[in-house]
Amino acid sequence: MAHNTPLISTIVVGLVLAFALGAVAQRFRVSPLVGYLLAGVVMGPFTPGYVADQHLANELAEIGVILLMFGVGLHFSLKDLLSVRAIAVPGAIVQMMVATLLGMGLAALLGWPIGGGLVFGLALSVASTVVLLRALQERRLVDTERGRIAVGWLIVEDLAMVLALVLLPALAGLLKGEAAYAGLSGIAWPLALTLGKVGGFVFFMLVIGRRVVPSLLHYVAHTGSRELFRLAVLAIALGIAFGSAILFDVSFALGAFFAGMILSESELSHRAAQETLPLRDAFAVLFFVSVGMLVDPMIALREPWPLLATVFIIVIGKSAAAFLIVRMFGHPVSTAWTISASLAQIGEFSFILAGLGVSLALLPAQGRDLILAGAIISILLNPLVFALVDRLLEKEEPAAAIDGKPIEKAREPLPVTSLSDHVVLVGYGRVGSVVGRALRAAERPFLVIEDSPHIVEALQKEGVEAMTGNANAPEMIEAANVKQAQAVLVAIPDAFEGGQVVAKARAARSDIAIIARAHSDEEVAHLKLHGADVVIMGEEEIAKAMIAQIGDASQVLPTNVIQSTPLSA
Repeated sequence: MAHNTPLISTIVVGLVLAFALGAVAQRFRVSPLVGYLLAGVVMGPFTPGYVADQHLANELAEIGVILLMFGVGLHFSLKDLLSVRAIAVPGAIVQMMVATLLGMGLAALLGWPIGGGLVFGLALSVASTVVLLRALQERRLVDTERGRIAVGWLIVEDLAMVLALVLLPALAGLLKGEAAYAGLSGIAWPLALTLGKVGGFVFFMLVIGRRVVPSLLHYVAHTGSRELFRLAVLAIALGIAFGSAILFDVSFALGAFFAGMILSESELSHRAAQETLPLRDAFAVLFFVSVGMLVDPMIALREPWPLLATVFIIVIGKSAAAFLIVRMFGHPVSTAWTISASLAQIGEFSFILAGLGVSLALLPAQGRDLILAGAIISILLNPLVFALVDRLLEKEEPAAAIDGKPIEKAREPLPVTSLSDHVVLVGYGRVGSVVGRALRAAERPFLVIEDSPHIVEALQKEGVEAMTGNANAPEMIEAANVKQAQAVLVAIPDAFEGGQVVAKARAARSDIAIIARAHSDEEVAHLKLHGADVVIMGEEEIAKAMIAQIGDASQVLPTNVIQSTPLSA
């Protein structure tokens, strides 16, 4: 049996190289996305050594696109968009127009046709969701006004790109100047046909899919099978994407986006996102690897000036436009700088659009190379851009103001809780939520650290003090006031991450009570090694409870009764 089949070798080599180079990128505080793209460059035909099967890589990339767009739809929030619509909608549209015109201008200088210039400009106008959200999360800006505007701006860009992916195939003939599309009727018919198909698909999803998909997911959830639930989510995402392409002739991307958007309305959306995250991440990595395989590194030597001009448009051109737009709407300088820095890069949508443009014979291969190389450089530069913005804003006095608008700090400070002699609960999932309810019933003061913004928002509405973020971060430990807390309960299921939290809490205060959870003897030893006082292994406690129940059959409790023992004072 052959052990070097093209499919297996493409997946294995791609993931291994992506991991190695992604880890190096992370070590230098650069987005791992750069490492994934460079892994593709190493595997591609333009560099010596192993060359992966490009056709298979493209097939795998299609699955990556479907799952990426499913994730975009799953996290789509109309409420977030409407809260900042006054600036995000017009701002994003104008900024995209400016960037597109700049891209078309460069394309004209390079002698490309107008269709190629349009695709090139659009590809340079949209920022990467992955890079933008990571930068905002690192600076704790997601829940601030600046963060909400940036996210809303990004949602508008994403919606515009979805529309572009739908309309571009219908308008390809016109943009290429083909004779069949010379008259108005030649334009109107294919456009009307495309819009009709899209309209039919949207109607089907909103009328039928909106009822069937959540009901199906709820049915599967009630079976109690986590494996079946995970499979159901993937089947819905891939099935709707594939079915939409076959039945309505719309793109995989649009089908997957609507599948995610329909699921986002269900209360199971958060669980669906968590269950599919590993597979989404794996295929997203393969998508970026496949994109990197198309990059010719020699373009930096062969065409340095067009590449510099492309990077200038991405990092300076559209960022300057965004800065001026935000200031014209009367927002503070700090908001304008944050939006500008957030948009000074391009990513996944640009890659999808560039691939579509080349397949439709609109965008020349040179344009795709410039987009891909410009993306890698802009993502590499983005941390430096944010560092420059941080430096500029930190130099300003806290009380300083421009045009009556106060200048905010570059990095949003994390407020320290006023609680003392309290319990710090890390994680509010299946275990943490039960612990939290017991603490509330016992009227014990406690604070929750949770990485899901939705859970934190719900807790805050209920009057529970909660913080969004990673409990490993030193500033989070400080904000939770661990030094004056009574105990730290680590309820997250990942023992490796839990060990880091335990170590940080123990370093903050040597005599605090730390209780953690584990799933095996090895995890118990790991957590105790890092400083946990008590480690509770779920399987062992279940076994003890079952033995206790059969020990005295007359005291067997009904199955709907849950006993909880409050912490000792």
